[in-house]
Amino acid sequence: MVMKKIHFFILTFILFSPMYILAQADIHFSQFYETSLLRNPALAGVFSNNYKISVYYRDQWNTITNPYQTILINGEYRFSLGKYSNDYLSIGLLGYNDEAGDLSQKISAFYGAINYNKSINEDYNSYLSFGFAGGYMQYSFDPSKATFNNQFINGFFDPNNPSLENLPVPKMSLYDLGAGANYNFSLGESQESTFMFGVSGYHFTQPIFSYDRSYTYTQNIRFNVNASMVTQLNENIVLQLHANYAKQGSYDELIGGALIGWQSYEVLEEPTFQFYAGLLYRYQDAIIPIIKLKHDHLGIGLSYDVNTSTLKKASNAQGGFEITAFITGNYPPGRGTTRKTVCPRFN
Repeated sequence: MVMKKIHFFILTFILFSPMYILAQADIHFSQFYETSLLRNPALAGVFSNNYKISVYYRDQWNTITNPYQTILINGEYRFSLGKYSNDYLSIGLLGYNDEAGDLSQKISAFYGAINYNKSINEDYNSYLSFGFAGGYMQYSFDPSKATFNNQFINGFFDPNNPSLENLPVPKMSLYDLGAGANYNFSLGESQESTFMFGVSGYHFTQPIFSYDRSYTYTQNIRFNVNASMVTQLNENIVLQLHANYAKQGSYDELIGGALIGWQSYEVLEEPTFQFYAGLLYRYQDAIIPIIKLKHDHLGIGLSYDVNTSTLKKASNAQGGFEITAFITGNYPPGRGTTRKTVCPRFN
């Protein structure tokens, strides 16, 4: 019972300590290469179709505590800036909800993004993109689920006993601003290899970040660097390489890896079926096997984090399960040429 009391005390201290909240990092996904707006607003619309709608779900650490569950919905749409122009404009919308821990701490957010894609060299299908994002975030927890030492009498817990704690308002709201740049280009006789590099930042407004508004701690800016390469080894085999680095305050994350894919065609321009298998590694944290299927414009990806950090003894090497689903498409006939928006085939 003493250990139980200590557990609840530590849990309460962690939740209400502004310094701990300050150290928290933004949500992340193992299939990071699919979450464009979450990483860099300049990635909005940088894919080989004209629109994309995606849904992501992640379930993590259910062997240790109440699982960390995250659901995210992402939509992107792009259009040409002129009949004879190779430039285009992209817009995107992103919304997510993350819930974690015994006190059901939630993070809910909604972002809008706009991205201008400037054609640099048509022969190399190269684009320089500049994107901006604005968002609203809300953090909250359920104080009715909190348990305190004062509620234990003679070693027994009674929820009717007063906590004698002065709890802060269990909700805070933040407004956010992000920006980024991205460059992509293709090489080869038929542009069979495409490369992409980008940098971005979020939380430039650095709002006050504490449930207790008397504190002046601010949210750390999150910086992000992304890099990808896709190359068609032959008519049916495709290799993808992805890497991403994020840093927010004292927290940083480096993740990267490869996917190898097989695709079949009914027409020469677009593959009708694609199957990918791959492996990612999150530095000092997890090995992540991945499979991905796509048929026509519908796709699904599955991954699982195999924990390799010092937490693996508590987690039994079980990290997080993740599933992504998406649909892509092009303009209806008569809405203009799609030749001008033939960007990287990363979807």
